[in-house]
Amino acid sequence: MEIHLDSQLCTALPELKIGIIHYENIIVEESPQMLKGRLQLFQESLFFDLEDMNINEFEEIKEWRMIFKRLGKDPNRYRHSAEALYRRVKKQQFLPSMNSAADINNFFSLKYRIPIGIYDKDKIIGDITLRIGRKDEKYEGLNGRENQIENIIVSADQEGPFGSPFVDSTRTAVTNNTKNALQIVYLSPSINEESAEKLISSLSLMFTQINGGEPRISLIRA
Repeated sequence: MEIHLDSQLCTALPELKIGIIHYENIIVEESPQMLKGRLQLFQESLFFDLEDMNINEFEEIKEWRMIFKRLGKDPNRYRHSAEALYRRVKKQQFLPSMNSAADINNFFSLKYRIPIGIYDKDKIIGDITLRIGRKDEKYEGLNGRENQIENIIVSADQEGPFGSPFVDSTRTAVTNNTKNALQIVYLSPSINEESAEKLISSLSLMFTQINGGEPRISLIRA
């Protein structure tokens, strides 16, 4: 499986950096109590920090809002997934535990304030292109709705788009039956490469400590 950035996307966002992590032979199950507790405690602490703060003032959240705007999507109507998580926490609508893969995804997304997608590799057909969503493209999302993804960064295989920093599709969702996974980390454009690689490595280490398996990481740039 090869992953590359579309030339049109690179032209529109020359500062774009994407972290890629492949996992083989993982075991996804109910999260251990340690992970559940860490996710809950982090949200509770964050809730108090956000009481007197404007979420849009966080640099990472602001940068991804600007990316949506530059691609032609209103960031007030289409909020990237990290911002959406923060707005839930600010309303004290804490994320419930889902499974040992999704919980790590949500924890790191909250910690670093960036969108992160995770997908079942065995449900992906062929190579992957990260590109700009086209007119009339849509998919059923994990938010329970049919989502229009025109003018949003999407990950697409031979069957079409399956993921984005807005919301991911149900087609490639990770479940307790997932054995091989792919994580796409939508890094802040301003992050330097050394910090980006440390972030990706830290994520892959925590993921394999909980889910087992063998990780393979890379950083792709526009």
